Amino acid sequence: MACKRSGVRFPVPPPFFKSVVKKFLKLIIGLMLLPLCWAFSRTFFSLLKSLPAETSGWTSWALPAGFAVSVLGFFLLPHPFRTYVLAHEMTHAFWGLLMGAKVGKMKVAKNGGHVMLSKSNFMIALAPYFFPFYTGLVIAFWYSIGFFWDVSAYEAWWMATVGMTWGFHVTFTVYMLSQRQPDVQENGRLFSYVIIYLANLFFVALWMIAIGQPTLRGAWESLGPETIAAYDAVWTLLLSGGAQIEKLMSCSASCGAQAP
Repeated sequence: MACKRSGVRFPVPPPFFKSVVKKFLKLIIGLMLLPLCWAFSRTFFSLLKSLPAETSGWTSWALPAGFAVSVLGFFLLPHPFRTYVLAHEMTHAFWGLLMGAKVGKMKVAKNGGHVMLSKSNFMIALAPYFFPFYTGLVIAFWYSIGFFWDVSAYEAWWMATVGMTWGFHVTFTVYMLSQRQPDVQENGRLFSYVIIYLANLFFVALWMIAIGQPTLRGAWESLGPETIAAYDAVWTLLLSGGAQIEKLMSCSASCGAQAP
């Protein structure tokens, strides 16, 4: 069955009951993943602290400078919507290919676009909000030419370009999520926002591991205990809340029994 993505739009809408049940289940999953967001956040900041600070010169400031330029450009210059829409639809197509979908016609315009895919799921639907397409191209291009030539002299410019494309991704993602997006509406807001948040942190963490001192093992050793602690805190809070509710109900019942 072909599906047309501008968000995720199916030619034949699923039955109402099935759609409601799917959204409800995703709401429950979204709630269950909230403690994981906290654990991911703490792990992310621990990785950030472990990045080397001894890099000197322009290189150490290139990425944040590029990011800042991109953010300022978003607020001060006309928005390049067609450029964003191209990245958005290409990301749908790329993740569709990764997950075995066949890619058909694509339309890109200033006011929106779509791509035809043989199948879809929530990862394909939400990919444009967590996968920085242009940043991925810049990184792939850098390592590709670095395989044949020594490009270390241009590292600062590469980092600045990474910062600019990443800033482009972040600003447009925040802006687009403030609008009504079919991708988000289909999967439910809470579930979508949780997946987008976790996936963004995941890809940035991979980036830090690739260029800095953090390791996958170190990240996992931090994430594991943080996850256990987060869910343990939530479980303790639920038990405490349940005990308080039970106490209030028993008090209400006893007070009602003593009333004349």
